[in-house]
Amino acid sequence: MNVVILQPSYIPWRGYFDQIRRADLFVFYDDVQYDKHGWRNRNQIKTARGKQWLTIPVHSYGATEGLPICQVRIDWSKPWTKSHLKSLSLSYAKAPHFNHYLPLLNEFYQRRDEFLSSFTIDFTIALAREIGVFHTRFIRSSEIPSINGQKTARLIKILKYLGATHYISGFSARDYIEKDEFNAAGITLEYMEYNYPEYPQLYPPYDPNVTILDLLFMTGKQAFNYIVEPGEQRR
Repeated sequence: MNVVILQPSYIPWRGYFDQIRRADLFVFYDDVQYDKHGWRNRNQIKTARGKQWLTIPVHSYGATEGLPICQVRIDWSKPWTKSHLKSLSLSYAKAPHFNHYLPLLNEFYQRRDEFLSSFTIDFTIALAREIGVFHTRFIRSSEIPSINGQKTARLIKILKYLGATHYISGFSARDYIEKDEFNAAGITLEYMEYNYPEYPQLYPPYDPNVTILDLLFMTGKQAFNYIVEPGEQRR
């Protein structure tokens, strides 16, 4: 069984969804410490003035410091849902498929989740289904009985608990993953390579690292073809 373990993120880039579609079981790693300057609550879109951050406000860092991601609360004192939807509408109104996805945006931006991960996880799953990924099952690490350990040791304990035989990791994890521990556990290890074809974008120059929404708005139902290698079959 192929398993991926990744921290939940807000409207992630297409590499994140490539990992989702490669997984039989995708684990949202939501019981690790929240990182203020990561991708948990923000991502970038393309605009006529360059890239723009969309950031979900959360309660001040003093209130979130040391908390696991699953306990971080959204700050609803700011009208962020309206501003995010407005920014997306202004930037992508001329995109070929924007109107097709507008009902989905309205659905999620009308929500009022207490916890950041509740919003971002549900949104990510919905976007994966829109791309055409239906076989992957999802679980949160916070739903798994308490498993101790640091970095590689904890990952392996989670994988063994889930019955994983193959682990698909992001490329940057090479810096800390201890391959020998995977070999000892009998779990094969694969690192992602992000070699994706270009797709049309509204505002040059081309940038492959923005939110998946950019790809969906521009390519619609063809988005899946831009997260697989040529000749690879849909599962």
